[in-house]
Amino acid sequence: MKHGKKYAEALKAFDRTMLYDAQEACAVVKKTALAKFDETIEVHVRTGCDGRHADQQVRGAVVLPNGTGKSVRVLVFAKSAKADEAREAGADYVGDMDLVEKIQKENWFEFDVVVATPDMMGVVGRLGRILGPKGLMPNPKAGTVTMNVGQAVKEIKAGKIEYRLDKSNIIHVPIGKASFDDVKLYENLKTLMEQLLRVRPSTVKGQYIKSVTLAATMGPGVRVNTLKF
Repeated sequence: MKHGKKYAEALKAFDRTMLYDAQEACAVVKKTALAKFDETIEVHVRTGCDGRHADQQVRGAVVLPNGTGKSVRVLVFAKSAKADEAREAGADYVGDMDLVEKIQKENWFEFDVVVATPDMMGVVGRLGRILGPKGLMPNPKAGTVTMNVGQAVKEIKAGKIEYRLDKSNIIHVPIGKASFDDVKLYENLKTLMEQLLRVRPSTVKGQYIKSVTLAATMGPGVRVNTLKF
């Protein structure tokens, strides 16, 4: 893969062979964000899990103390009082069959997270083939299938992120923006890593966290020393 001048320039900002302490890595990765927009800082955690086994799946959600820096659009499938609760909490879109049809017929995706009450999952299930591949299907483990829709919406708006293994057993999540100060980025990273350690599957043998890398949207990866985790 060919990279541009800014990527090459970003590589000069740090030593690619070095494992940086988490706090230092947060400062270093900011220096690699040279694009004209406020780049997202992502963390990529390579695990020792085997996601082919149900008892080694890692999936859930955590509220980052300093948010992600991104404005998140929340769609809620709910009826009656629960629909009102979602609206009061700040949901961007609330509905039931009307939204299902809008997604099916208009290929509408003006939202980032989907929340649903349990009684709506029969309806939402019709969108499984559409929402599933995009990672938008509500899930109880992520707290997006719940009767407490108001709290769910508030937490998502405040910086709640979902994490899950991909097919390579790696977890990719945003932890902030390049404009964040080092401390806020570190606090978010620390919160995420503490959560991942809490949910370590008991059946994973050997090393659970194999590597942690921080990267800006357009920048190279900065390797983090995992021993502290």
